[in-house]
Amino acid sequence: MASEEVLQEVREFVAERDWSQFHTPASLARSIVIESAELLEHFQWNEDFDRAEVLDELADVATYALLLADALDADLDEIVRAKLTKTRAKYPVEKARGRSAKYDRLPD
Repeated sequence: MASEEVLQEVREFVAERDWSQFHTPASLARSIVIESAELLEHFQWNEDFDRAEVLDELADVATYALLLADALDADLDEIVRAKLTKTRAKYPVEKARGRSAKYDRLPD
């Protein structure tokens, strides 16, 4: 998902500011929620949005997710693929295609 180069750049940015002391898994998870709310705010009242501002907020969410994965020593590619495997089992194409229902409400 994120290249090793991007991860290293984020690590250096954090290290230069001595911010890693504040980056516990819990604080990073909270930061993801806070930044996600800021992202959602751009869509609060309508579908018109400033793309540059939305991308800035999306970058904040992604950066905190990257930092959380790093703090947990988790490989984002691996965990996303593992989750896709689970989700494919819950939402087989023949039952879920074109439907937004939760897996336990899909037709048998």
